[in-house]
Amino acid sequence: MRHGKRISVLACILLAACAAKKNMQTSGIDIAGMDKSVAPGDDFNAYTNGGWIKATPIPADKSSYGNFAILLDKTRERTRELIENAAKSPASGEARKVGDFYASFMDESGIEAKGLQPIEPQLASIAAIKDRRLLASVIGSRLRADVDPLNNTNFETPNLFGVWVTQGLEDPSKSYPYLLQGGLGLPDRDYYLSESPHMAELRKQYLAHVEAMLKLAGLSDPHGRAARVFALETAMAKVHATRVESEDVRTPVSWNRADFSKKAPGLDWAALFEAAGLNDAPVIIVWHPKAIPGLSALVAKEPIDSWRDWLAYHSIEDAAAFLPKAFVEEHFNFFGKALNGIPEQRPRWQRAVDLTNGSLGDAVGKMYVAKYFPAETRAKAQAMVADLMKAFAKRIDALPWMSPETKVKAKEKLQTLKVGVGYPDQWRDYSTLEIVKGDALGNAQRAELFEYRWQLAKLHQPVDRSEWWMTPQTVNAVNLPLQNALNFPAAILQPPFFDANADAAHNYGSMGAVIGHEISHSFDDQGSQFDAEGRLKNWWTKEDFDHFRAAGQALAAQFDAYHPFPDLAVNGQQTLSENIADVAGLLAAYDAYHLSLNGAADALKDGFTGDQRFFISFGQSWRDKVRDAALRRQIATDGHAPEEYRCDTVRNLDPWYAAFSVQPSQKLYLPPDKRVHIW
Repeated sequence: MRHGKRISVLACILLAACAAKKNMQTSGIDIAGMDKSVAPGDDFNAYTNGGWIKATPIPADKSSYGNFAILLDKTRERTRELIENAAKSPASGEARKVGDFYASFMDESGIEAKGLQPIEPQLASIAAIKDRRLLASVIGSRLRADVDPLNNTNFETPNLFGVWVTQGLEDPSKSYPYLLQGGLGLPDRDYYLSESPHMAELRKQYLAHVEAMLKLAGLSDPHGRAARVFALETAMAKVHATRVESEDVRTPVSWNRADFSKKAPGLDWAALFEAAGLNDAPVIIVWHPKAIPGLSALVAKEPIDSWRDWLAYHSIEDAAAFLPKAFVEEHFNFFGKALNGIPEQRPRWQRAVDLTNGSLGDAVGKMYVAKYFPAETRAKAQAMVADLMKAFAKRIDALPWMSPETKVKAKEKLQTLKVGVGYPDQWRDYSTLEIVKGDALGNAQRAELFEYRWQLAKLHQPVDRSEWWMTPQTVNAVNLPLQNALNFPAAILQPPFFDANADAAHNYGSMGAVIGHEISHSFDDQGSQFDAEGRLKNWWTKEDFDHFRAAGQALAAQFDAYHPFPDLAVNGQQTLSENIADVAGLLAAYDAYHLSLNGAADALKDGFTGDQRFFISFGQSWRDKVRDAALRRQIATDGHAPEEYRCDTVRNLDPWYAAFSVQPSQKLYLPPDKRVHIW
C-alpha cells in the first residue's frame, strides 16, 4: 500500500463502522419533547412541543425561551470565547478593537469609579440649550442610523427621528435617507394612549422610572422633570402613526429639503440637517408624513425646559448600560421586570457580547465564520435555497387564479432575488473607528457615530444589492424588499434548524420553512408591491391583485380569532406579512422536500412517515415559552404572531390533514375552502 503502511482487517472494519455512524441520518425530531396524548388536529403546538413545555422553565434572565433563545445562548458562548481571545491580540488591529470594546464594558470597577463623568459633557450641552435653533441643532446631532422599518416593527427611537439609508422606493438606482418617527421611551404609542388597566399601570411605573433615573443623575426636581418628560412623550404618541399605518409601504413621500419648513413647520430644519450631516441630501423620503409635521409642531409649541428634560433623560437612559451599577439596575427594573416580566438581569458577559456584536459586528463575524461555518455547510444551505427557489417557481406556474402576464413578472422577481448565505461578500472596514480601552461609553458612542456616517456615505455610492443587514453570528434571517435580496446568517444554519446529519424531512420542515418564509416575503402584502429591481411598482393585473388581497384578508381574520388573553387578541392585519410568509414558505418547503426525494417514497423513521416528520419538525421549530408581560408587548408592537399560533400554520396545508388524519371534529380543522394558500 502507499507509503508501505499496512491496515489490518480489524482496523478496516472499525473504520468502516465509524464512517457509517458518521453518515447515519437521524430523524432530527425531539421525541421526548412531544406530547402524544394530544391529538395533532386539536393542538399541534402541544402535540409537537408539549413534553418540552411541561419540563422546561423559562430561565430567570429571559422574557421567553425556545429554540431561538437556546441557539442564541450557544452562539453567545462561542462568540464570547472568540472575543476574549481577541483581547490578547497585538496592540493594534481589528481583533484588538473587538477585545478592547468587550473588556472596557466588563470593567465594572473602572466604570463605577468614573461615576457620571462620561456623560457630564453631554448633559452640560443639553442644559446650555437657550433657543429653538440650538434645540434643533442638538436634535439633529443625535440622529443615528435606524433599523429597516420593513423588517423590524420595533423601529421607534428615543431620538426624535430615526434615519434609514437605502435605495429609493421609486428610484432603485440611488440611495436616499428615510426619516422615521421617534421620541418615545415606551415601545409604542398605544402604551401612552390605551385605556386598558395593564397599560395604565405600566405608565405609572414608567413615570416613576423616569424620575428615578433623573434622581440618580443628580438633577434637580426629578419629580417635576419626569412629569414634563412623560407629558411630552404622550403628546408625541398622539401624533405618531399606528403600527398598522407604519407598515403601509405606500404611505412614505419624497420631500426636498426646502419642503420641510413648509410641510412640517415649527422646527428649524436647516439647523437640524446641518447638524445631522444631511445637507448634501437633496431629497429625503419621509416614512411617516403625518407624524413628522406633528412632531415638528411640538418643537415649536412645547416649552424648551420640557425638551431639555426629555433630552437629558434619554441621554441618561441610552448610556445606562455603561454607567455605574445603580443605573444598570434601575434600567432593568423597568425595561426588564416591569415591561417584560423578567425576574433577573442577564449575566454581564452576555450583555457585553451583544454590545460588541452591535458595534463591531463584521469584525466578530469574520472570526465566527472562520471557526464555526465550514464551506460544506454553506454549500448544503445554498443547495437547499436552490431547491426552495425551484419549488416556489413551480407554485407560481401552477397558480390557477394568476394570469400569465402576472406570472411572468412574479417569475422575473424570483429569478433576480439575490440570496446571501452565511456571510456578506464584503466585510465592513473598521480602521477609522477609534476604540479606547477603559472608555466603555465613549466606545459605544463612537461606534454609533461610525455606523451613522457609514450609512450616510451610501448616499454617494452605487447601490449595493448585496449589502447585509445582519451579522453572521445573528440567529435570524431577513428579506430586503427594496434590494430584492435575502440574508441567511451562519448562526441560524445549525441545529436545531439545520442539521447535516438529519434527514431531508427535518431540514426542509425546519430550515426549509425558514428559507421559504423569507423567499415568500418578496410576495407578501408588502413585498408583492415591489418589482424585480426593488422598485415600488404595481406589476399585477387588477383581478390578480384583488384575489391576492382577498386571500390575505381571510388569513388576517384567521389570526384575529386567536386570543392569548381574554382581553387581548392577535392583530391579524398587523401580523399579516409574517403570516403570509409562513403559509407560503411552508407550502414551498413541502414541495421542495418532495423534490429532494426525486420521486422516491421517504422511509419510516422513529415511527413517523416522511410527511409527519416534516410537519413535526416545522412545529418544533416554533418551540417557545413566553412570559405574560412579554407576550402582551409582542402583541402590541410586533409584526410577528406568537409562536404557538405560527405553529398552527399547518392547518392551511392539505397534506397536513392527510399526514395526521385530521378530522372535522378536531379544533384546528378547517374546511378545504377555508384553508388559505395564497401562493
